[in-house]
Amino acid sequence: MTTHDSTVLLFRNTMRITDGHLEGFRDAIARAVAFAEQHGPQMMVETFLDEERMLAHSFQLYQDSDAVRLHWRLADPYIQEVMKHCQVERFEVFGEPDADVAAGVRSALSEQCALTFSPRIAGFVRFASVSGVGCSPPTRG
Repeated sequence: MTTHDSTVLLFRNTMRITDGHLEGFRDAIARAVAFAEQHGPQMMVETFLDEERMLAHSFQLYQDSDAVRLHWRLADPYIQEVMKHCQVERFEVFGEPDADVAAGVRSALSEQCALTFSPRIAGFVRFASVSGVGCSPPTRG
């Protein structure tokens, strides 16, 4: 894969959890991720919690812009439920989405948070198993 032909997109969403909403946030995220695992087009979803600072960081890896559009269509009710418990503080797009997806991200976030787009230079993806359980380094021979 060259640096110019990759359609892979990585989203990083940093969310500030509303005071008193930590458990509701945890429950909503758990439901959203379970739905994405069963039905979503994402190649990977991982969410991390900094409870002390009341921040959550969600990473989502997509094959291309079409996968992002499918995610939006399928997951909107789950996204809305999560957003009852937090506010997006920063949203980062790594890779180059098509114009439609870039406009959709800008529109959805309007002026509520910092938004950045960073084009890809080089990279690869290696998953040890389809289920996402356990990644191991390559063996040496």
